[in-house]
Amino acid sequence: MPLSASFKNNFLLNANTGYKINVTHHVIFWLLYFLFNFLRWGSYYNDYLYSFKANLLGFPIHMSLTYFTVYVLIPMFIYKRKYVFFSLSLIAIIFVMVIIKYELTYFLISNNVWPEGPEETTSLNTNYVIVMMLGEFYVISFGAAIKITIDWLRERQLAASLAKENLETELRFLRSQISPHFFFNTLNNIYSLSLEKSENTPETILKLSDLMRYLLYETKDKRQALHKEIKFIRNYLDLERIRYNKKLNLNFDVEGDTKGKKIAPMLLIHFIENGFKHGASKNIGIVNISINLKVSGDFLFFKMSNTLPQKDLKNNLNEAGGIGIENVEKRLKLGYKPEEYDLKIYEADGMYNVHLKLKLL
Repeated sequence: MPLSASFKNNFLLNANTGYKINVTHHVIFWLLYFLFNFLRWGSYYNDYLYSFKANLLGFPIHMSLTYFTVYVLIPMFIYKRKYVFFSLSLIAIIFVMVIIKYELTYFLISNNVWPEGPEETTSLNTNYVIVMMLGEFYVISFGAAIKITIDWLRERQLAASLAKENLETELRFLRSQISPHFFFNTLNNIYSLSLEKSENTPETILKLSDLMRYLLYETKDKRQALHKEIKFIRNYLDLERIRYNKKLNLNFDVEGDTKGKKIAPMLLIHFIENGFKHGASKNIGIVNISINLKVSGDFLFFKMSNTLPQKDLKNNLNEAGGIGIENVEKRLKLGYKPEEYDLKIYEADGMYNVHLKLKLL
């Protein structure tokens, strides 16, 4: 394994490792801390052998206090907001450990248990206890701060992961609403052709088969190749041409380079489907539908206009939008940043117009 990859896997805390502290981190932390104390007090005493012995004795006490506080007292009291119990328990356990440290130092290292003190200390006294307790508290605070920070980062990561999962679930739900709605309309088209015993029925079924294949197997990703989405739209328009025949005056233009560009799948089709549902199917005479897709830089400019429903067939403005448009607007808000799209829908001169500016990947 390359050195950089090994370093990242063993020593760094990041989103991929879930902010976990492994054994390697513990070992390195205590070794560095021991080395720091050993050099610091060895220089102070001008006696590195004494510093080594004192730290070798003291470090098991540091480690015991730190781990007991971090893994027992904090979860038991701090996370449950029992601060008084935590404080009393911490003071008690530190006091006990200071007594143990005094006894071990006195019998194993030196009768002078506090060489850095103001005077020679050969017996347990208040000053020694207070200073030693403050020193242990310093070590515990340092270790606890690291643990609490890691726990906080882990909680943030979990919250972000849940938010992302909820977002993806909602987007999948919106797509699942759209697909049945689309198929329902297309099957109605085929049913109408079959009643007329049209020779276009087999071709229509094949077109529908292609559309179903696309929806089932190529729309699962968050982004889809733009040229595939355009091909899907062309197949849909071919079906509508067969259905409406001479009643439909349809223009579909694509400008710019679509290669390497990606878009949220099944996004544009809802505007187009809405145009046929509320334009072509609710007018007796010739219906005009114009669709223009233009790729310019990193943006797609989608423009569509269709003849408004005739007054005696038009229900209301809310129905003219329909659930499909509502879902598209919601998908845009969930899947794109505000500066990455601009949607305008309006009526003018007897036409229903949709203008969408959308950032492509």
